[in-house]
Amino acid sequence: MEWRPCYLDVILVPLGFLIVAGYHVWLWHKVRTQPESTIIGINANGRRFWVSAIVKDNEKKNILAVQTLRNTIMGSTLMATTSILLCSGLAAVISSTYSVKKPLNDTVYGAHGDFMVALKYVTLLTIFLFSFLCHSLSIRFINQVNILINSPQDDTSLVTTAYIAELLEKGYLLNTIGNRLFYAALPLLLWIFGPVLVFLCSLTMVPVLYNLDFVFNGSGGGERKEKVVNGSDQVGEFV
Repeated sequence: MEWRPCYLDVILVPLGFLIVAGYHVWLWHKVRTQPESTIIGINANGRRFWVSAIVKDNEKKNILAVQTLRNTIMGSTLMATTSILLCSGLAAVISSTYSVKKPLNDTVYGAHGDFMVALKYVTLLTIFLFSFLCHSLSIRFINQVNILINSPQDDTSLVTTAYIAELLEKGYLLNTIGNRLFYAALPLLLWIFGPVLVFLCSLTMVPVLYNLDFVFNGSGGGERKEKVVNGSDQVGEFV
């Protein structure tokens, strides 16, 4: 495969991937060091208080806990099902001998060879498979929380509030990773039409995700922020 027809793919696609990956590395750093400034950190702190409140008044709130966790499981199930369906479709495309494996037309920028077309589909298939794996593991952890959160609490029990909160955080962390992998597949899906769209989509996703991931000034009061800061050490352990 010559350099000339694929130089755009070699330059723009990795550059777009590095932009999105760099943003998520920076987001992870912010969640660990300043969780009160991110939606992920604040939600993680709130879930810990929620588990503590449910366990403390379990007789009155046990149904509420089950319904809340059931909604989360339904969301993860939907994403896992969508991911595996897309994997099945991509696998059918890769194994097909029809013209869908061939380049769309000569106006698409970038490489048009069979190898590059197969690489695009295999990359998408891999990302959707990892997304499915993360959502499946998320369902596993949240199902465990669904049972353990209603278990009796005593001094000899190994199932403590901290243990339940840890399982819940692992489930939500895997859910977040699965969703981010699903989002990362969008630019790669556009790679079928050329590497330029991959780069432009990656540039567009960063400001969109930034507005979804961070809390801006004025979103909460000073007292609320102080409470989140006090619980920041616990948030950083599992994120």
